Amino acid sequence: MGYLTNQRIVLLRSYMRRKNLQAFIVPSTDAHISEYIPEHWESRRWISGFTGSAGTVVVTYHKAGLWTDSRYFLQAANELAGSEIILFKERLPDSIAIADWLKEQLSAGDNVGIDGNVFSAKEALKLKADLEPEKINIVSDYDPFDEIWADRPLLPQQHAVIHNIEYAGETACQKMERLLAEADKNDSNAVWVSTLDTIAWLLNIRGSDVPYNPVVVAHALISAQEKILFVDLHKIDETMAAYLQQEGVKVIDYHQTMAYISALCNLSISVDSSKVSYNIYNLLSERNWVNDTVSEADLLKSVKSPVEAEGFRQAMIRDGVAMTQFLIWLEHSIPDGVVTEYNIGLKLKEFRSRQEHFASESFPTIAAYAANGAINHYHPVPEDCMQIEPEGLLLIDSGGQYLFGTTDITRTIAVGSVTDAMKEDYTLVLKGMIGLTNAVFPAGTRGSQIDMLARRAMWAHGINYRHGTGHGVGHYLNVHEGPQSIRQEENPVTLRPGMITTNEPGIYRDHAYGVRIENMMLTTLAMTTDFGDFYRFETLTLCPIDTTPIIQEMMTAEEITWLNSYNQTVYEKLTPYLTAEENEWLKQKTKEI
Repeated sequence: MGYLTNQRIVLLRSYMRRKNLQAFIVPSTDAHISEYIPEHWESRRWISGFTGSAGTVVVTYHKAGLWTDSRYFLQAANELAGSEIILFKERLPDSIAIADWLKEQLSAGDNVGIDGNVFSAKEALKLKADLEPEKINIVSDYDPFDEIWADRPLLPQQHAVIHNIEYAGETACQKMERLLAEADKNDSNAVWVSTLDTIAWLLNIRGSDVPYNPVVVAHALISAQEKILFVDLHKIDETMAAYLQQEGVKVIDYHQTMAYISALCNLSISVDSSKVSYNIYNLLSERNWVNDTVSEADLLKSVKSPVEAEGFRQAMIRDGVAMTQFLIWLEHSIPDGVVTEYNIGLKLKEFRSRQEHFASESFPTIAAYAANGAINHYHPVPEDCMQIEPEGLLLIDSGGQYLFGTTDITRTIAVGSVTDAMKEDYTLVLKGMIGLTNAVFPAGTRGSQIDMLARRAMWAHGINYRHGTGHGVGHYLNVHEGPQSIRQEENPVTLRPGMITTNEPGIYRDHAYGVRIENMMLTTLAMTTDFGDFYRFETLTLCPIDTTPIIQEMMTAEEITWLNSYNQTVYEKLTPYLTAEENEWLKQKTKEI
């Protein structure tokens, strides 16, 4: 693979020389600044061979580098092997930023190329500001991959479908009215949206343009005067056309987006520069007042309605049944030597697909045994994966897309005898997960302010993990959703009732094993006092937590009480949907400790 990567870099450098570009930056995003993207825009993966969802490649005439975060350090090192690309590890004390590296490699008057159609406005503007003092220019006019990627996939062509009001709980028209009311608070009379899951939520449409994410490639402009969906007209059948017309939405061909923006003028438009391309941002700014703000549409989407919240609860029951049936299969099958990291994903999909309103997996299953558990986003392949032996730890991170909600769950399972070190790490992770679960916090609290509750027990032992603790989850949408998060890095968005986040601390021992336990949680009102509103978390996920690797002496009485109560709740809620034999197994797995 390294040889092929190097050959592709040669093609890119040849293109750069023809265009007088001394460097070129290839992000992981698409024209909608998505995390997960259609194959057409997977240029960074094509040029580097690195398959992780986050990373940026920079190529100069003589050097090439990949910048990625700690989730992918081990994976990137493996996938870059044999190529000339150097791995740069982000967010470490000695990390070098891309702009600083470019200053070292380039000279005054040099040009850095970016494709302004897939580069976020926020990142491009920051890069420009960083390089201007060195008289290094940003050129955003070129997409070299249209020329050098010979068999580049076409844009997806699948039809859009209507998301039933039974699951959505609110019409598109009602959502757009709420959106404009929020924009008005920011002195805006229009909102531009490029984010695919936000458009899907706003208009109550779904699609299959991105693997695992039921979204449609589109842009949207919402104003009091008109509501426009920019979408490939092949995706809109008669039923969808009638539905959009009913909701007051005008359809314009996707390929006319830039021409339409060029004619816009005298609007006050809310735009989130981190969620829109550099080229669209510049066009919108030319003859309109642009209010760069956290997306009002994203904030509305993140706060689930009562109908959506209840949908998640129903999805968790179905997912819990599937997980229980899978865990029974796993326990019975490992001694027979027939379980591999790869076929775990196949079995999970099989059990989930038997559940009511299952649509697809929500992301590729991470089944990581032994040393592979230390690779945060490890994905097994059939030709190169481990067989599960009856010893050690198995980490499984998986999820499902149901019409009434999206799930994301991680369980670490002792599949046989485990070491004392494994037990200690497992217990510390569990203590962290419970610590955050039990948080009670005042209105106005940011995720960064409670993140340490998941890390406190680990920190006392000199242990930490480098990824975030929690991310938002969409409602039959993307498994990673913002704008809220729970992580050490500052995020100004506060946690609010109705927001759903994951809770997933972990410990990773390179070349040995990994431990992560993950539940999904709904922020709810805990109480109102003289000091204001206080919030808490309702745990949504329903799946037993393995108690065999726990060192009970490390747990507090409160933590043991929570664990026993949680496992009992799992048993009570799943029992009506399981056979007598399955219930007996679950009863044993949820016994009090």
